[in-house]
Amino acid sequence: MKEPILRVENLSISFLQEKKWNEVIHAISFDVFPNEIVGIVGESGSGKSVSSLAVMGLLPKNVSKVHPESIFFKNEDITKYSDKAFQKIRGKKVSMIFQEPMSSLNPSITCGEQVAEILATHTQLSEKEIKTEVLRLFEQVKLPDPKTIYHKYPHQISGGQKQRVMIAMAIACKPELLIADEPTTALDVTVQKEIIVLLKKLQQETKMSVVFISHDLALISEICDRVLVMYKGEVVEQGNVEQVFHEPQHLYTKALIASRPSLHVRLRRLPTIQDYLNNKPHEPEITAQERENHLQKLYAQKPLLRVENVAKEYLLKTHLFKSNDYFKAVNNVSFKMYEGETLGLVGESGCGKSTLGNAILQLDPATKGQIFYRDKDITKLSKSELKELRKEIQIIFQDPFASLNPKITVGEAILEPMKVHKLYDNNKQRKEKVLELLDKVGLLPEHYDRYPHEFSGGQRQRIGIARTIAVNPKLIICDESVSALDISVQAQVLNLLNDLKDNFGFTYLFISHDLAVVKYISDQIIVMNKGKIEEQNEADQLLNNPEKAYTKKLIDAIPKGI
Repeated sequence: MKEPILRVENLSISFLQEKKWNEVIHAISFDVFPNEIVGIVGESGSGKSVSSLAVMGLLPKNVSKVHPESIFFKNEDITKYSDKAFQKIRGKKVSMIFQEPMSSLNPSITCGEQVAEILATHTQLSEKEIKTEVLRLFEQVKLPDPKTIYHKYPHQISGGQKQRVMIAMAIACKPELLIADEPTTALDVTVQKEIIVLLKKLQQETKMSVVFISHDLALISEICDRVLVMYKGEVVEQGNVEQVFHEPQHLYTKALIASRPSLHVRLRRLPTIQDYLNNKPHEPEITAQERENHLQKLYAQKPLLRVENVAKEYLLKTHLFKSNDYFKAVNNVSFKMYEGETLGLVGESGCGKSTLGNAILQLDPATKGQIFYRDKDITKLSKSELKELRKEIQIIFQDPFASLNPKITVGEAILEPMKVHKLYDNNKQRKEKVLELLDKVGLLPEHYDRYPHEFSGGQRQRIGIARTIAVNPKLIICDESVSALDISVQAQVLNLLNDLKDNFGFTYLFISHDLAVVKYISDQIIVMNKGKIEEQNEADQLLNNPEKAYTKKLIDAIPKGI
């Protein structure tokens, strides 16, 4: 049998917190063999990334402690390596692709120079040879026009292109082991598929070993040979992909698989990890007749919102003697929304989804067209009328941390919009309402006096939802509001949105690039492409019988390994 290229034996990792050592990884063991892709799955905080940073020697020395003689790279104990020894192998023999390319790439250096720097450090190539090799790498990772991208800065290229630059950097010195930490989390489903196909192809060409970290089970099942499931700092299950995903042994693995929205089955509620761990009975499916009755009742009403021939243009370039150049972000879009409906809006980055959402909110008004809310054209409102409208139409943002003020407690953040809109008689009444809202979104009264940084991503999203519903809106725009969440937290938030809709009669415009999530929560789905509506249909019908080639392409790109 082959010797493993990476051997992890009883690895424990502790961090210094308030003068005490707190163990976060508890004696985990696994092997990675040559020419093999091993997946590591688990929720945020399970220890996936911390373990990989230990392998790379990137944990901060003063506040972290790695169990000695627990990580062996090619039979060498790398827990004893100095920083200098790690620098010799890092990037050359062991390399890493990080989750967020924008924060991993240097904004002040061109993309080409950043990859060239790695080659200059670890090879004897001349300057001319290095440039040739960088252009070859850019071609290998399928970057369009490598010569142009060589001279561009990270902010001048798309998210998918930035991730390709990161991959080029990671494979530049032909490493024997590549660690990919959530390399496709923030990417569109089509770009994600391209990156996965690319990584698989590179792995087959170079015979390198890959550790692929993700919370997307279907993705792991498509790319990996073996998989490890991590939970609370422990490996709870490991084996080949077929075995772990089709015959899971551990309750946590079963729960992770069940929490993912299905493309084929429509459940009343998504099961969460806690449901499984507490042996809660499974939710029944919604029958075809129930679905039909619900839709008939929904669309028998007058529309709540009518979007008519809306366009949004941005000035690209001015000319002295000819007409200026414009970019049409939204191009002649029309649709209707009904009270109590969830309308899904999907498409790739740059298709105009968020621009359309901002136009409806009047945050970035449309260039042309009309938007009628309760039969009133909201594109012609005065400032005071617009302030009234803000009570009726609200937004839940993608990144709750960025949309919450870090200097004020979450209670004050939820109370603030009530104050602005003069809801309730005094702050005492408002505080009572905030405590009620915290309870509704599954948070505790003591959370009122805590700050945003003291909460997990899922909890922050609940705070964002509480703040949004504090002014009793009718129409809520959910802009990628679950895309950054773990699969089980995502299930909790989707269930919460449905509960709130049932209790308060909310109407949702649900913007996302994840078709499985959109299909689960939506009544109808609109597919956008290059600023236009490509296709619109009832959610199940659109997924099962897409009419347009673009919609088929989006559906084909969804990982279906499980």
